[in-house]
Amino acid sequence: MKARLIAVGEGAPGWVAEGFAEYRKRLSHWLPLDLVEVAPGLRGKGRDPQRAMQEEGARVLAAVPRGARIVMLDGDGSAHSSEQLAARLERWRANGQDLAFLIGGPEGHAAQVRDAADESWALGPATLPHMLVRLIVAEQLYRAASILANHPYHRA
Repeated sequence: MKARLIAVGEGAPGWVAEGFAEYRKRLSHWLPLDLVEVAPGLRGKGRDPQRAMQEEGARVLAAVPRGARIVMLDGDGSAHSSEQLAARLERWRANGQDLAFLIGGPEGHAAQVRDAADESWALGPATLPHMLVRLIVAEQLYRAASILANHPYHRA
């Protein structure tokens, strides 16, 4: 099983890229995780944000591997404790499908992405910078995998 994090936005700050790379490396033998950045839709004066969101959604869905389970990151999704996420990861593994975690743009996910998603995951009630969400998702997946492997990383 492999995972792909598909995120709207390009050029993460160095500290985000370094942190993501660290957790990606740690995860590599439990859950290979790739990052795919998609270009944001054009925004600004005279531009329609809904159109930008729809364009982003089309690019995001085009980056989803065929047959992958789509997990949309969304504030209205289900929040999981670390242990609950580990149990969720165990069920995903048992299912055998690859995973695609989707991070939307400034306005969130387009309707076509919401329709395509198999489930949605909320990191909590706070609004987080989308670049930071990449790092948090990687860390949470690593924590969940370490719980399943009885690794001492998670000491709660």
